[in-house]
Amino acid sequence: MTDMPSLFTVDDDGRYVPQKWAYGRWGADMLNGPAICAAAARSLEREYGLADFVPARFTIDLFKAAKGQPLEVHTEAIRSGRRIHISSARVCQGDVEVAEARLVQLRAAEAPPGEEWHSEHPFDPPADAGLDWWFRSDHDWSTAMGDHQNAGRKSLWTVPLGAVEGEERSPFVQAVVAAESTSLATNWGSRGIGYINADLTVALDRVPVGDRIGLRAETHLTGSGLSIGTATLFDSRGPIGTGMVTAVANAAAQIDFTGE
Repeated sequence: MTDMPSLFTVDDDGRYVPQKWAYGRWGADMLNGPAICAAAARSLEREYGLADFVPARFTIDLFKAAKGQPLEVHTEAIRSGRRIHISSARVCQGDVEVAEARLVQLRAAEAPPGEEWHSEHPFDPPADAGLDWWFRSDHDWSTAMGDHQNAGRKSLWTVPLGAVEGEERSPFVQAVVAAESTSLATNWGSRGIGYINADLTVALDRVPVGDRIGLRAETHLTGSGLSIGTATLFDSRGPIGTGMVTAVANAAAQIDFTGE
């Protein structure tokens, strides 16, 4: 789906130039979390993505607000082994580093012999989704965010934005972009969202198929103005992995979705 809106274009110097979809709600000149995650994930996959390996874990620390300026991503290989490959990325704006990411790829293999316990993760997305984002809480699925601003458990059914305009969408990058909404699925309460992400960790046992990715909130723990949230990630075939975010209270800039 190259005709879907994208977060960035890429200039002649290889920098990520933000488009309107890359801007967030915490500030007028502040890039959103999915955009920063997308830039890091795309760069790591392009530089170090390996056939016969699964991008099993992507972790990014979001330690400084990124402004509405081009992003530079600098990557390096940390370890290149027969069964594990680790690479890292620094996301910068000029001399200022705004995030740091790491990708762990594991070689795909046959499962070991024997029976195993598996957790169960039922998920029933709306049948006729179109291209809209769908939300569920105490109410049934709907596309109106205001319907779900409550203290209920949240589920999402999304079409993640593309990373770079005109490119085919990478399943791995789409999974990372969708997983950043773990914060939305877990931190969204009766008065909106008042926590801002400090990080994101995505763990995958396979990359998604199709254009849609779902999330269902699994845990939400809070204390001392901090939040820990996890969500199960789904595609049309079933669960594909887990997202986890830690976040810090940002009540002065609470985001209210009742006007959506």
